[in-house]
Amino acid sequence: MRIGNTEIRPLGGGLGCLLMILFSILASVVLTVLLNLVL
Repeated sequence: MRIGNTEIRPLGGGLGCLLMILFSILASVVLTVLLNLVL
């Protein structure tokens, strides 16, 4: 993935990129549920 002149390489290649995206989605869902339980 390139942004301007700098190339960004996710850890572990494509699989690592997918895992990071999945992890961020899961983390946001879990945080939202926790916030709803607390509030």
